[in-house]
Amino acid sequence: MPQRSKSAFVAFLDARRIASGELVDVARAVKTALGKGEDGEVLVFDGEARLVEVDFRGSAAEVDLSATRALEEIAGEESRRGPGRPKLGVVAREVTLLPRHWSWLAEQPGGASVALRKLVEEASRDRHGRDKRRRAQEATYRFLSAMAGDRPQFEEAARALFAGDEQRFGALVAIWPADIAEHARRLSGEAFART
Repeated sequence: MPQRSKSAFVAFLDARRIASGELVDVARAVKTALGKGEDGEVLVFDGEARLVEVDFRGSAAEVDLSATRALEEIAGEESRRGPGRPKLGVVAREVTLLPRHWSWLAEQPGGASVALRKLVEEASRDRHGRDKRRRAQEATYRFLSAMAGDRPQFEEAARALFAGDEQRFGALVAIWPADIAEHARRLSGEAFART
């Protein structure tokens, strides 16, 4: 799983983008907007369009603390690792294969671990562009589902996203509020990149 950026957060108050940047700064901007009497649903997203829980109740210091805790939770998710060789970044996990696969791996120079690492490296190089495209599609879809799931043409925009039809996608999201459309286009950039 790719690491979640510590500075790629964005907050929306209903359909309006309030702030983007570091999570604590974004949380402060939202708290300020809410303190001015602005009302509506607040959603905070990370750079992969995953929702981030921040409690905006209480003082500014309490909101800062909530944002800091959210960052710690994100960091905790990324650092949970099982046994392995952590200094080298090696993580041990269970792999289930058929007996003939284990036999083939055992015959490879360096053994099963070396052969598996080489196979994974080779496959990841071959699929790099497709993987980036898939991650961009998934992030864009997460954002669209949260922010535009009940808006006109949502299903058609999702179809265009996964079909790789950038022109149709752009035309469909253009009918939505400007901040939602702009963020959807930004997230979807890699989804339409040619591999």
